[in-house]
Amino acid sequence: MNDSKIPEGAKKVFSGILFDTYQWEQELFDGSTATFEMLRRQDAAFIIPVLENGNLLITEVLQPGVSPKLSFPAGGIEKGETPEEGIRREFLEETGYVPGELIPFTSIQPINKIDWTVHVFIGRNCEKVQEPQDDPGEKVTCKEITFDELLLLADKKEFQHSLLVPYLIKARYDKKERATLKTILYG
Repeated sequence: MNDSKIPEGAKKVFSGILFDTYQWEQELFDGSTATFEMLRRQDAAFIIPVLENGNLLITEVLQPGVSPKLSFPAGGIEKGETPEEGIRREFLEETGYVPGELIPFTSIQPINKIDWTVHVFIGRNCEKVQEPQDDPGEKVTCKEITFDELLLLADKKEFQHSLLVPYLIKARYDKKERATLKTILYG
């Protein structure tokens, strides 16, 4: 996990829809100073849903002007929400499913110059309880896949979760890693 954070005293110089920009003066090793800059955005989460039948649930997400992406259900964590509350809400809205068990898997800061954490959860025994509620800016279609089909998605350009690619590639080619990943997902 990258632990780059915006220091106290940094000045917000731009407020955007997704990103805010902060700047601060930083002393360099030779005693001089330079202006440093970093972006901040709301934290996000995604869930790897395991259905009661052992299949995994992925979504095909269509947004205006963007090629379709295959993704695990994901979304932003709203102000005042914990990562667990945020992913439960997003998962229900996008798919109509709820997890029987929600297990934290990892939290990472994927980009050094962005103060932004992505929380990853495993959802076991997921059950459909309502119809999905699409946002006006996206169309989401749910698809069930097997564990083996997931491993084959790892190097596809339409698969959106580059954070998982190392786990999936290792599991595809290494029996021990495959068994480890199955244990993580299925218990």
